[in-house]
Amino acid sequence: MHHVDTVTLGLLLFIACLVAIACRRFAQPYAIGLVVAGIALSLFGFHSGLALTPELVFSVLLPPLVFEAALHLGWAQFRRESPLVLSIAFGGTLLSALVVAVGMHWLAAWGWPASLLFGSLIAATDPVSVIALMKEQKADQRLRFLMEAESLINDGAAAVLFALVAAWIAGEASTPSGVVLALASTVGGGVLLGLAVGGALMLVARPSDDHLVEITLTMLAAYGSFLLAEELHVSGVLATLSAGMLVGNRGMGRDLTEEGGQAVVRFWEFAAFLANSVVFLLIGSSEAIQPIASYWLPALVGTVAVLAGRAAAIYPIARIFRKSPIAVDRLTQHILVWGGLRGALALALALGAPQALPEHDALVSTAFAVVAFSIFVQGLTVPRLLRKANVAADQVHSHA
Repeated sequence: MHHVDTVTLGLLLFIACLVAIACRRFAQPYAIGLVVAGIALSLFGFHSGLALTPELVFSVLLPPLVFEAALHLGWAQFRRESPLVLSIAFGGTLLSALVVAVGMHWLAAWGWPASLLFGSLIAATDPVSVIALMKEQKADQRLRFLMEAESLINDGAAAVLFALVAAWIAGEASTPSGVVLALASTVGGGVLLGLAVGGALMLVARPSDDHLVEITLTMLAAYGSFLLAEELHVSGVLATLSAGMLVGNRGMGRDLTEEGGQAVVRFWEFAAFLANSVVFLLIGSSEAIQPIASYWLPALVGTVAVLAGRAAAIYPIARIFRKSPIAVDRLTQHILVWGGLRGALALALALGAPQALPEHDALVSTAFAVVAFSIFVQGLTVPRLLRKANVAADQVHSHA
């Protein structure tokens, strides 16, 4: 991680605050405003000394964003919606990755290794972008739950898929049974580890009535579960997600005091704001220096393929559940497709792609191009669909 002094960091946060005020004033998505600010800073020659690296995203910025979102995922609703959410998060991620890989191989003339690697890293919707958008637009409660829960889980699936493809590229033998075992151990290990870390720290918190101690223990649960999981080669995202859901569903009102629970929620909202601010500013500053124009063909193919892959991940699976109690209407399906934003997670994985790949530079630039389209085109138009969904939901409730 590059060195950054406290004055520069303070300036970045001040800029983030100004952007937040302006975006709220003009009713524009905060994330998009931050990316524009990051691009402007880079074009004017401002260098923060802070780079968008896989280490920064995974070790520092992702845990608080995942944990804060997980605090608000109710277990009862998750259990009810889990067949749909898990089908999209795992089955849909695989379908999306395959569609993108085929598109990049046949239309952009990439080799299969690069195509499969790009398909896996770009398959997951980014929880950072999705959660920020859902909060700002005050989306319908069920729609928000579906998008946030699926986004939080499917990036864990995509990270596992990325690791498996990278291992195959490196020449490490992998049989179908080995792939299934690796997937099960990575996912299951992450969930179990997160529950163990979160549960243990909540037991420590139970005798305390000091809200500062309670906040500190939840911070240890968020980062401790993530970093320990990554060290043990299981899913850090799913570990932090599990720990956050445990704290949110069991800790609040049981292991934590009432004052502590309220303080924990406020603290994690603040931590998520800081992490979001840094993530989107860095995405903008990184976008400004990418030679996307030099790779316009793979960038164009990649953008179209990602949209096609997202459609393949949503519509067929939603059709399976069309006669079940958890069916989703057509408008919701459209929002799930178009609102599947890509962001920091895809870029972190792309930047970690093997340097030996002949298409390495093209892969990184294509990932940035897809993220730019996702943020500026999808991010600016999704709110209209969300407002439609809110009107439809209000009409249903008024007739109920």
